[in-house]
Amino acid sequence: QVQLVESGGGLVQAGGSLRLSCAASGSIVRMNTMGWYRQAPGKQREWVARIDSAGTTNYVDSVWGRFTISRDNAKKTVYLQMNSLKPEDTAVYYCNIVVFTSTSVNDLWGQGTQVTVSS
Repeated sequence: QVQLVESGGGLVQAGGSLRLSCAASGSIVRMNTMGWYRQAPGKQREWVARIDSAGTTNYVDSVWGRFTISRDNAKKTVYLQMNSLKPEDTAVYYCNIVVFTSTSVNDLWGQGTQVTVSS
């Protein structure tokens, strides 16, 4: 069974930093695009950042220059380094990875981790 486990959320003051991690486990053959999404209270889930298998990254405009997504394929992990955090970054953050096993393709989501930025 393949699954994702997130860690790294918490409470931070505006201007501070946090680093989120999302580790995949199971009999994984390959991982394609990895991404982070977030959902603020009363709002729809929105895409934040993605990194493909070649290392190409993309970001939503609101986090450009402040957040950095990276991946470590050997550790089966994707990271989101968040700097210069703002109160509007407060949300539950979810990772999303397309994982290939020997028998299936799985579009997996992490359990979510709360990020709260105080003003």
